[in-house]
Amino acid sequence: MQALFDAINQVCSRIQTISDLFWDFPANFSWYSSIPVLGNFSLAIILLLGSGIFFTCKLRFIQIRRFRHGLHVLKTSKAAQTGITPLAAFFLSTAMRVGPGNILGVTGAISIGGPGALFWMWVSAFFGMATAYTESTLAQIFKEKRGDEYVGGLAFYGKRLLKGSAAAGVILSVMYIIYALLCFPAQGFNTVSSVGQIAETVTGQPIPTTSALYWIAFAVLIVAMIAISWGGIRKVTKVTDILVPIMAVIYVITVLVLIVVNITRIPWFFYAVFTEAFKPEAVFGGTFGIALIQGVKRGLMSNEAGQGTITMPAAASDAVHPCDQGCVQAIGVFLDTIVICTLTGFVVIMGRVWLTDNGAAWFDLGKLPKYLASATELAPGTAFNTAVSLLISVCFGLFAFTCLLGFVSFTEICASRISTRKSFTLVIRILCLLVVSFGVLTSIAGMDLGSLWDLSDFANILIAYCNIPLLYLGFSYVRRATEHFEKQDGTPFTSATAGTDVPVWDEKAGK
Repeated sequence: MQALFDAINQVCSRIQTISDLFWDFPANFSWYSSIPVLGNFSLAIILLLGSGIFFTCKLRFIQIRRFRHGLHVLKTSKAAQTGITPLAAFFLSTAMRVGPGNILGVTGAISIGGPGALFWMWVSAFFGMATAYTESTLAQIFKEKRGDEYVGGLAFYGKRLLKGSAAAGVILSVMYIIYALLCFPAQGFNTVSSVGQIAETVTGQPIPTTSALYWIAFAVLIVAMIAISWGGIRKVTKVTDILVPIMAVIYVITVLVLIVVNITRIPWFFYAVFTEAFKPEAVFGGTFGIALIQGVKRGLMSNEAGQGTITMPAAASDAVHPCDQGCVQAIGVFLDTIVICTLTGFVVIMGRVWLTDNGAAWFDLGKLPKYLASATELAPGTAFNTAVSLLISVCFGLFAFTCLLGFVSFTEICASRISTRKSFTLVIRILCLLVVSFGVLTSIAGMDLGSLWDLSDFANILIAYCNIPLLYLGFSYVRRATEHFEKQDGTPFTSATAGTDVPVWDEKAGK
């Protein structure tokens, strides 16, 4: 088993070299990096931040102007005859966005780029809200109806925008499946390891990863995935509608309590974030570019704005107008990064464990206990320490589990874009279980495959490079839809309004 893990780590390290090239190009060349200011911005940063700024300006700061409307859509969501409600779509997409990356990703970003990385996560999220609006509205415009469900997203609007190319739809579907498979092991690892952490917190005793507890958690996880995610997207939303609010509320309240009891540290928190954003300490690399790229990289890993990976739940919604769901999905980015990642950042920065002798090496992306160390530094008293560790561990496990449910469901949707044969769907399902099982087995074997996060970085930027050009291709349709949406003249959204054939919306309008 050890030989297998070593071999996989070697493969992952090679992929990480390619990933770094995608993320750093051309800033990894001295002639470019020596350019004042511009030399700190890689192509990936320019693409992600630049696109968010472009969409923000073109849509006249839609993420601010229509924020309240998005909340109204969530508040007034009603049962849907076809598809799922906008609220259910929001919870499902939040199940994907709010994952272990909101804890481990933020921890990693701060450990490498310093507190200033959190500032750049805020910046990328603010403009990413406009990107999320654009891609989600596009997913709604080109969604399709299958039985009593709506399906759509990256592979679907990609096909339409590329002149109905069936090959484009298949390639983009394969891209998402590969993306999901690269992310599965880390989520399986995190789900089961969180169970062990919960048990250790309750008993106060270390529990070997080879104990029966881990094997039972493994079996329960596989059975739960089969029972829930193999039942269609509506069945999945019945679970995420319950779990997402619970895990979000528990996590937010827990950290808010820590903030209240450490309220005197708040000024120093903001001072550290803003000063380190532009002049990081030498221990974090000492360059503006490191804080910048870590903030944007982990921001993308967390909120997924621009990847196209959250467009499938957006398309599944039975929204009144395509832009309604766009406004809702923009709020999802706000909740994920501006709210939850900020709370995590407070714990990491104000716990000040990153200022210990081990410095930046103290944190990596694979161990929940290292984040809990910061949380317990802020918690007054042994009993409160235990309660905080328990609640955060529960949230962490739910974050990972709901991510898995979303990944499996969306992988099936993409698989149906390739082939509708039941045998093909079954093969994809089994493949998903095998890859998740591998991640769990690494936990049971006591391995910490931190390089699995490197695979996620590679998958994130690769699929973003595929998605963002499509957003520019389809932006004219998004702008037409937005103009119609903001007229509020009571007319339905149809093919005539969209400027292209949209059968689903014609049917909704009774045409």
